[in-house]
Amino acid sequence: MRVCASLASSRPSVFLCSPRRRASTPRPPHPVLRCSCDKSHFSHHTGKLENLIAHVQNPSSNVSIDQLERQVPMTGGAYDFKGSTTSVTNEILLSPKKVTLVRHGLSSWNNENRIQGSSNLSILTDIGARQAEKCRDAITDISFDICFSSPISRAKSTAELIWHGRDKPLVFLDSLKEAHLFFLEGMTNADAKMKYPELYTTWREDPANFNVDGIYPVRKLWGTAREAWREILSSPGESFLVITHKSILRALICTALGLGPERFRAIDVNNGGISVFTFNRRGEAILQSLNMTAHMYSNHIYHY
Repeated sequence: MRVCASLASSRPSVFLCSPRRRASTPRPPHPVLRCSCDKSHFSHHTGKLENLIAHVQNPSSNVSIDQLERQVPMTGGAYDFKGSTTSVTNEILLSPKKVTLVRHGLSSWNNENRIQGSSNLSILTDIGARQAEKCRDAITDISFDICFSSPISRAKSTAELIWHGRDKPLVFLDSLKEAHLFFLEGMTNADAKMKYPELYTTWREDPANFNVDGIYPVRKLWGTAREAWREILSSPGESFLVITHKSILRALICTALGLGPERFRAIDVNNGGISVFTFNRRGEAILQSLNMTAHMYSNHIYHY
């Protein structure tokens, strides 16, 4: 016997032929791909889609919006991409939210290239104050229900300048404070690198594993950021302004996007940089803009 390979299909089929005459067996058709998926999986999701369609076509149906949002993961127009988005609240919000994040203006320790951390000794400079005023002018047409700020001096002063002239609440949250960096705070980067080379290198190159006496400031910051998101998004209103520091901003952005502390330095935000998130009622985020700075170099006014 000899073995012949059929070229009739994209996946060669092997069958036996007689050496004296060609096999009379007809060539097989192209292979049929059969799905081994559980049919109940499709009927389960089809049922959810039918519920959604029924509600849109007949708003008086017995299926409530709350029930649908618990059943069907949604971000924008996406349907049923469970696991592709992250809720920062783990509960249904009263309404969708829009959150504008702003980093404080240039501080004295920014200017001196010092490590700031949670210290209150670094204050807003004259340049930083002008940056805050530029932020205020750039978002003058945006309506906000509440402004949230870190209570640390450089952010607090920035918030007061930006919020000047508005009659809505200005709220200071401890969960928006900057990461505590222990004895490195107040040191210039050059001095810290010289005096604590191994520790400083870890802070710069592997911040998620930077620790002092077993305390990991960046990892801790991720928990603080989640707490801040819950406080902000559970507040009444639909549009919020948040003014805080670079490291906590990195943590806020990463936690909203489902990124871990190892991505800490993947995000950068300039002094006065503006970022915007929208959240659906499930607390799932869409990043609309990151670190906008056009207003720092022009009289640009944002509309979003």
